[in-house]
Amino acid sequence: MEHLSAHGLPCPLPVKARDGMALRELAGRPAAICTFLPGVWPRRVRPEHCSPLGAALARLHAAGEGFAATRPNALGPAGWAPLLERCRRAGDGAGDSVQPGLIAELDATLAGILRDWPAPGALPTGHIHADLFPDNVFFLEGAERRPEVSGIIDFYFACTDLLAYDIAVCLNAWCFEPDRSFNVTKAHALLAAYQALRPLGRAERAALPVLCRGAALRFLLTRLYDWAATPPGALVTRKDPLEYLGKLRFFARAEGPAALGL
Repeated sequence: MEHLSAHGLPCPLPVKARDGMALRELAGRPAAICTFLPGVWPRRVRPEHCSPLGAALARLHAAGEGFAATRPNALGPAGWAPLLERCRRAGDGAGDSVQPGLIAELDATLAGILRDWPAPGALPTGHIHADLFPDNVFFLEGAERRPEVSGIIDFYFACTDLLAYDIAVCLNAWCFEPDRSFNVTKAHALLAAYQALRPLGRAERAALPVLCRGAALRFLLTRLYDWAATPPGALVTRKDPLEYLGKLRFFARAEGPAALGL
């Protein structure tokens, strides 16, 4: 966050103590204090939000080029099969208790995604947010009453991975309507603003559909596991995993990058 802020990206800054350290311990657990950011996250995403989001994501990727540390994506493709196995064993039938036949469908889907996933080194890699959902992006009203990004938060899942995978996460998180239909206008706004700062290469464009399938599967699996394994009374709001099943099926049907707004 310090690195990104120094490169002009609005994000919280860790507050350091007099000894220069930001990470402390509170009640036996790691803790840090971060600065406050103005703005609100959009409860209803409009195309006008997606354009500044795409530009902010491109700036984040560009700023990350000078950051030396790396961190593998623990919830990348190598982690999906073990997570699916945990879903298979969790709770009372886990996936099939949510929807009959779900686990078998996910087994076949995962096999297809891993078969089509880009080979190591085939696409540009760098530092990604990996969880850039609407509630992690703050906006303020700018010129002509258009929303402008005022803050990006929650870097818990930030890691080193395919830059285009971060775009795929955003297409999943920002470009579907409440009725779960895909809004290509939002997708086009996001992608056009991103590419104005960092044009996608031919291989990235071709890989975008499978990256979107992978991102949908990643969030489906974490939601599915939480749905099955969260004990009663826990102070956690479980999210519907079937929302991402619909998204996964959409991306499986999508005929090339053009269907995604490119």
